[in-house]
Amino acid sequence: MQIRSLLIGVLLLSTTIFGIAQEAPNTLSPREKQDGWRLLWDGKTTNGWRSARSADFPMNTWHIKDGVLTVEESGGKQSAAGGDIITLENFSNFDLKVNFKITPGANSGIKIFVDPSLSKGSGAAIGLEYQILDDERHPDAKLGRDGDRTMASLYDLIPASSTKHPNPIGEWNHAEIISRGNHVEHWLNGQKVLEYERGSPEFRRLVAISKFKKWPHFGELPEGPILLQDHGNEVSFQNIKIKVLPAP
Repeated sequence: MQIRSLLIGVLLLSTTIFGIAQEAPNTLSPREKQDGWRLLWDGKTTNGWRSARSADFPMNTWHIKDGVLTVEESGGKQSAAGGDIITLENFSNFDLKVNFKITPGANSGIKIFVDPSLSKGSGAAIGLEYQILDDERHPDAKLGRDGDRTMASLYDLIPASSTKHPNPIGEWNHAEIISRGNHVEHWLNGQKVLEYERGSPEFRRLVAISKFKKWPHFGELPEGPILLQDHGNEVSFQNIKIKVLPAP
């Protein structure tokens, strides 16, 4: 009996060491709590989120099952069905972590500094977008400039590093967006893939040659909600966590 218990203990220790056993989805470890992290989505309800266009949550396209938040396939048109969802809170200085999983040919995104006043009518809500895309199958990967519409890029503005390592279709990827002052970083699966300064001369130059040039001061709001995009393709989200950072 003692030998059996010892073997079980060794097995549990080894699985923890090699990463086989992980924290339960949509939970925080004691260390994360101590460091100031909190869940931005509780894994069970729509609390804290709403449609980018109204006060209600679009349950006709988004659904929650087994701790996973999924936007359904609806033909590949952006915000043509349930539409984008945004947080009820605004954020400025933060570290945001999101696990996402895409289906073949899927397109979606995570947006920050969203301006809800520009989300009226049809089309997507406006904000700085961490692109989520199947680079091999979706035509958007070949549009834009120099790959600035591919996975983990700042959509239509700055391409992600060519050395990025997205996981295969159907597996979970880990996105991280760090915003402090005007400095923003995109991370994919633990690797920093780009960084930029909002409002800098170079940033404004890129905006001026992008599809966002018609919006004055695009991407320069002092704060805004965080958005998950409905682009008409099936994409799932989990472990959405945020840590508010001190202003620089």
